[in-house]
Amino acid sequence: MIREWNILEETKKVIIAIGTAALLALSLNLFLIPANVFASGFTGIAQIFSELTGLSPGILLFLLNIPVAILGWLKVGKSFTFYSFLNVAFTTFFLEVIPVQTVSPDIILNSVFGGVLGGLGAGIILKFGASSGGLDILVLLLARKSDRPLGVYFFTINAIIVLTSGVMFGMEKALYTLVTLYVLSRIIDTLHTRHVKLTALIVTNKGDELQQAFHERVIRGITRIPAKGGYTKQDKEILMIVITRYELYELQKIIDEVDPGAFTNIVETSGIFGMFRKDN
Repeated sequence: MIREWNILEETKKVIIAIGTAALLALSLNLFLIPANVFASGFTGIAQIFSELTGLSPGILLFLLNIPVAILGWLKVGKSFTFYSFLNVAFTTFFLEVIPVQTVSPDIILNSVFGGVLGGLGAGIILKFGASSGGLDILVLLLARKSDRPLGVYFFTINAIIVLTSGVMFGMEKALYTLVTLYVLSRIIDTLHTRHVKLTALIVTNKGDELQQAFHERVIRGITRIPAKGGYTKQDKEILMIVITRYELYELQKIIDEVDPGAFTNIVETSGIFGMFRKDN
C-alpha cells in the first residue's frame, strides 16, 4: 500500500511539473515576449540574453539552470531539484513548440495575464514541493547557509531585470515589467505563501517519531515544549520548527505519515535571530 501510494504521489508530481511548465511557457510566448515585457528570476534573465544574442529564451533558460540543478542536487535535495529541473526542461520544450504570437495589442493586458499565468505555474508547483528552478534553488541553498533575510535576493535579481528592461526598451516597458512582477508575486502569495520562512507549531503525542523524521528529511532544529490538552487533559508536546516555504510540502507529508491526528499551525515568520542553517 505504501509503495502504491508513493507511485501515485510521484506520478502526480510529474503531471504537476509538466502542467505548470505549460502555463509558464504560455505566459511567455503569448503575452510577455510579444510585448517585450520580462518575467522574474532566471526566466527574465533568459529573456534578456535572448534579446542580446538572438538565441531562443527556452534554450537559454535550460542552459542557465544546468549548473544550478547540479548544485541543488548536491546541496539542497534530490527530489526538490529533480522536479524543479523537470519543470524547467518541459518549460523549454513548450517554449520551443508553442509559437510566439500576439493575443492582444494592449500591453497592460499582456503584462497582467502574463503575470497571472506565470504566477499560477510557479505557485502550483511550489505547493507540491518543487519550483520553477533557477532562483528558487539558489535561495533555498542560501536559506540552508545564512540567517540573512532572503527576500533581498529576490529583490536584487528582479531589480536588475527591471532596470535592464528600462535600458533596452525604455522606462515605460520597465514599468510594465513591474506590473508583471507584482501580479506574479500576488498570485504566488494566494496559492502558496509570500513568506520565505515559516514557523510550524505542531501539537502531538508522537514527539520522538516526528523529531526523528524531521531530522532525516527536513534537517532543521526543533524546540519541544511540554503541553496539555485543554479538553482531554492529556499530556502532549508542541514541536516548534522554522522552515523555508520550499520545505512546507515535505513537512506536511511527514506529519500526515507519522501523526495524521496532529494539530499544526503555520505562522508567517517575518524575521529570525540566531542560527538557521543546515549543518554539514
